[in-house]
Amino acid sequence: MIVRLAITVCIFAAPLLAQQPSAISSVKRPNAEPEIPRAVPVHTAPRALVMPEKVPLISAPASSPSAIKPTPVPAAPAVPAAPAVAHPSPPATPPPVQPAPTAFDVEPSWETQKLARTYVFSIPAPRGMITDRNGVPLAQTRVVQNLAIQFPTPPQFTDAEASRYIYEQVARARGITRRDITVDADKALKHYKNRGIMPLVIAQNLKPAEIEAVKQASAAGIVLQQIYQRYYPQGATAGHIIGYVGRQGTYSTGVVENSELLWPGSEGREGLEKTFNEQLTGKNGVMAVSFDAQGRKSSEKVVEPPTPGQNVVTTIDLNIQHVVERSLVDAKRPSAMVVMDPNSGEILAMASMPCYNPNDFIPNISIEEFDKLNNDPAHPLIPRAFRASYPPGSTFKIITGLAALNEGLVDPEDAFGGESVIEIGGIKFRNWKKSDVGPLNFVEALTQSCNTYFYKMGLKAGYKPIIEYAQRLGLGAKTGIPLASEDDGNLMTSDYMMKRYKRRVMPGDIANMSIGQGDTLVTPLQLTGAVATVANGGTVYQPRLVLQVQDVDGKVKFGYEVRVRDQIEIDKDTLKALREGLLGVVNGGNGTAHQAQAPGFKVAGKTGTAQWGTGKNEKVAAWFTGYAPADKPQFAFTSLYEGAAGNNDVHGGTYSAPIVVRVLKQILKAEPKEKKGGLRKKKPVDEDEEVQDDPPPRARPVKRPPEEVVQ
Repeated sequence: MIVRLAITVCIFAAPLLAQQPSAISSVKRPNAEPEIPRAVPVHTAPRALVMPEKVPLISAPASSPSAIKPTPVPAAPAVPAAPAVAHPSPPATPPPVQPAPTAFDVEPSWETQKLARTYVFSIPAPRGMITDRNGVPLAQTRVVQNLAIQFPTPPQFTDAEASRYIYEQVARARGITRRDITVDADKALKHYKNRGIMPLVIAQNLKPAEIEAVKQASAAGIVLQQIYQRYYPQGATAGHIIGYVGRQGTYSTGVVENSELLWPGSEGREGLEKTFNEQLTGKNGVMAVSFDAQGRKSSEKVVEPPTPGQNVVTTIDLNIQHVVERSLVDAKRPSAMVVMDPNSGEILAMASMPCYNPNDFIPNISIEEFDKLNNDPAHPLIPRAFRASYPPGSTFKIITGLAALNEGLVDPEDAFGGESVIEIGGIKFRNWKKSDVGPLNFVEALTQSCNTYFYKMGLKAGYKPIIEYAQRLGLGAKTGIPLASEDDGNLMTSDYMMKRYKRRVMPGDIANMSIGQGDTLVTPLQLTGAVATVANGGTVYQPRLVLQVQDVDGKVKFGYEVRVRDQIEIDKDTLKALREGLLGVVNGGNGTAHQAQAPGFKVAGKTGTAQWGTGKNEKVAAWFTGYAPADKPQFAFTSLYEGAAGNNDVHGGTYSAPIVVRVLKQILKAEPKEKKGGLRKKKPVDEDEEVQDDPPPRARPVKRPPEEVVQ
């Protein structure tokens, strides 16, 4: 049964939201603070979303008083360091003004009784929840306690008396909470003069021990004020996806006005909190507070309770997200990973390391703390999975091969030489192996990632089909997920080359493009969508991050259905060759990703190693992208590892592939082990790993146009 929000808000002495639950209830456990789920192995493919018939957001107590009355508190012992405060006695109440005889009675008003009045306040509504695909909260609203000074009413202190009173209460609060509480003396005095009937907040978000200490002290003039506040129960998990909220303004020090908020509201500043801010924001409530002729509060009434915001249900599987993030942490370098369902385009996990904890922004973040995050050389504020693009390196050979083979421009059995170096337009382009590996067909070349084969394949096919297939697979453009500032990546189209270099695409450009170097850039999310298309046989799905938006009663307001962006008719021989090559990368004797092998199931994928940056800041982007199980794909994935500047010993097979296999071992159910025996596998060979006298070769940009490309 859903219990709608029912609160009585006392802003003066008693807690605002007395007897409300300590946290907004989760979808799955309505009457308790949700436990943080631990990552456990997932033995089956992600199941379809099954939500309860109704989604409770706030659970009200079994009985709630219709009004909260202030609890008298005895005076606390005097604070020795605080100056004495003289408390003036309130003036005698003047007799009511007798109205002249009329045909109707005149109600007392501000003109007839200057201290008698009624204020109407807005009660900020709790934001809706953000959950994973199974209803586990990722962002929710809870009730927290602030510490405030309650001034005697009516406000009759002089400036000096008010300042002493504030000083005394702050000193007392420090002693009670053991917290270093400071206030701006001028702002505090302004608050008293303009809005002395309102409590002055001096400490926010008290810890349980501090709350208990305040209750035990029962200090006169010091009160607990309960408010709604955003909370991220999973901490930093999925932080780049969820984002965070910020406070709308500060506590006012101006004259009390009708319809003003009892406390500052919040709004989405990043991530899904920002994108779905309108849906997550609820409808504010209304409360009326009346004062009698002596200026004492006589009544308060919630005229209209606040209505919570709507809930956003994501495609994220929290268990998989936990596993992915732990694996990235174990990599001990800036990195990113995306896990997608290749049969629907649903993003099951998407993470970047390092990340931030959204709770650090609640209720607000200090300038010092933000500068520390913003100036961190590891850039924890940047979600690398979708807001940063890198040269894809040899992972792009999947696209080059698909374009050339599927258009019939190259046959899978066509053999090209595997020389260690070839010359194109007067410039030498090298293979990563120093020796000639001999003629190779497509499967062999993809398995061992032979650069010279793909230079020749690209030149034979031409750049147009390569660009066309890259675009159809979703590269070079935003994927359309509902997160701001997604990176487009970049493709070396004729328009780009003309705009950037004032010339057409040249053979050297095609050579670079064919192995994922030059000006080609992709995001981990884009690359995951592309490899998912190979996994499912040709369907290009729109990546999906949000399943639906629900109201507080669990009714679906709107949903995001599975969307097919394109259908590539892949020839069966082309698909067979691609899949055999990707399987060979992990399991073949000459493969470059043997460290991605896992017991009980086979992994298909492609490594990539590409340099990016300039000079001393040049780094290596190490990739591994693919799908598993190879025979019946349930997961498509991409991992990216950023090598340290100047470290050229970083490769996709040795640094990025282990990130993936740690994840797959936990989220895929291992099948019975194969019997021992059979062919013995050769020693793993990693791309760019062979010991050489010279630095590892890399494709170099074309410095002069040797000739125009004839298509």
